[in-house]
Amino acid sequence: MRIRHLPETLVNQIAAGEVIERPAAAVKELVENAIDAGATSVAIDLRDGGKSLIRISDNGIGMTHDELIACLDRHATSKLPGEDLLNIFTLGFRGEALPSIGAVSRLSIASRARETPNAAWEIKVEGGRKDAPIPSAHPEGTRVEVRDLFYATPARLKFLKGDKAEYAAVKDTVMRLAMAFPAVGFRLTHNDALSLSLPAATQGDLWDQRRERLSALLGADFAANTVAIEAERDGVKLEGYAGLPTWSRGTSQNQYLFVNGRPVRDKLLQGAMRGAYADLLPGDRHAVAVLFLDLPPTEVDINVHPAKAEVRFRDSAGVRGLLVGSIRHTMMQKAGQGSATTLSDRTLAALQTTTSNAPHTPSYGTGNLAYSYTPAPSYGLAERTYENYRPLGSLQPAARSETAPTIAALQDQDYPLGAARAQIHENYIIAQTANGMVMIDQHAAHERLTYERFKAQVMEAGKIESQGLLVPEIITLDDTDIARLMDAAEQLDQLGLRIEPFGPDAVAVQAVPALLSGRAEISRLVRDICDELAEQGSTQGLEDRINALLSTMACHGSVRSGRVLNVDEMNALLRQMEATPKSGQCNHGRPTYITLGLKDIDRLFGRT
Repeated sequence: MRIRHLPETLVNQIAAGEVIERPAAAVKELVENAIDAGATSVAIDLRDGGKSLIRISDNGIGMTHDELIACLDRHATSKLPGEDLLNIFTLGFRGEALPSIGAVSRLSIASRARETPNAAWEIKVEGGRKDAPIPSAHPEGTRVEVRDLFYATPARLKFLKGDKAEYAAVKDTVMRLAMAFPAVGFRLTHNDALSLSLPAATQGDLWDQRRERLSALLGADFAANTVAIEAERDGVKLEGYAGLPTWSRGTSQNQYLFVNGRPVRDKLLQGAMRGAYADLLPGDRHAVAVLFLDLPPTEVDINVHPAKAEVRFRDSAGVRGLLVGSIRHTMMQKAGQGSATTLSDRTLAALQTTTSNAPHTPSYGTGNLAYSYTPAPSYGLAERTYENYRPLGSLQPAARSETAPTIAALQDQDYPLGAARAQIHENYIIAQTANGMVMIDQHAAHERLTYERFKAQVMEAGKIESQGLLVPEIITLDDTDIARLMDAAEQLDQLGLRIEPFGPDAVAVQAVPALLSGRAEISRLVRDICDELAEQGSTQGLEDRINALLSTMACHGSVRSGRVLNVDEMNALLRQMEATPKSGQCNHGRPTYITLGLKDIDRLFGRT
């Protein structure tokens, strides 16, 4: 077969395969056109997830008769006044969307230009065949209707998902654009049912408008469980909100990232998000964030992806450093001891469910202890009534309370985490604050404290203080695990763990970190480090590898569940938590404590 030029219709269908892969992509391109046209109100109507109908109406500047004809030609655009692809201030610039959509659907466009208030025109395209414009009664602005998307390319139609999935993708696209442009009102309907109604923000500056729009889209939980991010470096500005580590998600779908107002799903930025939360979240959890990155157009190339979903930065390391550093610094300063409000809400909900469903059981008090019994089932005439009773002396209290003078002395200091009242089940500390109570997971809390002390030693001295063993610990391992340990021997020595080979199938541990001396089970620690090294492979950076190993060692060196603490130890733990950054969650992203306000507790008992 000889080389030939493809017909225009086929060229547009090929382009549609790159730019318009599903209804959400068509909606994105058309809404971006409306925003670029200066619209302050955009209405999106869908039917069958956008497969049967996509209708987008705006009040932008509109198009004249000649512009209406030209907009359906490939690479015809009003958004590039010159020939410089680096100075782009609009969302679109290629002029591919409308001809690509027209090549695979039944498309009609009606528009009235602002400068010609008495002349409106409509043009139709079906499967790439363009009709002549005809007069229309359309008001100022533009209406684009896309019917039977991909009818001209049945193969592409087969790859679309169900109506609900396609609609969800469209809604996510509209939400992202609405976040970036709070001064534009959005209205979304699906099968005549209203889905989104967002009025244009007219009061306050851009920061206030974004906050109002985000609250409307993401709900009250977002505002209560995020901290504001604001930083600038070398002409690159970062603003937005980042979620607390204890308020995370199972996917990165709730990370909304914008570059110069453009929603992106950029691998560099997503990798920077993982790096910022590296020692705050487990590997299978993802932070919630809405971040806006603004920089000169010459510093970012947006012409690297057909759908403009990815970008390329001139100084990618600088951008990554700004994002990672800003989030880490803010989490340390503003959310060091913070935990998500949803944890308290879930706790209250669980308690209310338990108390509402629990059967009534009489209780009898003796001294400081209260005991309850549950009536036994009936056995007819031969009732075994003795089953209804239990000897009181056989029951043991489930908690240890502390003396009142100690509590009062600590409460006078108004500590944020309060004064320890009791330890229950040798794992949880109950503390009383001025406005309620706090329940602390002693192992998770001490794990974070130990981890931060390890990191501080590495940062200050470059090495963790080690404690030599009088008798080396000999540990039998697989040859691959031994090889991994020896490859990481220098890093492990820096972390206070000195390991030497001991024959073909064992290693000898000569020293351990001083903080772990007498606390950790050495063989178990070394095996966990082997697992960590095997999981990381050789792709992880040095800092990330060290932090991962520190996290493993901190887990082994922390107060274990089941250890009884006296009141001084419990209060010392609380004071250390108050002085330690990021103590609201352990190294694995689990919360270290939950707060309950006095009003919430009163509500549980029907006192309010």
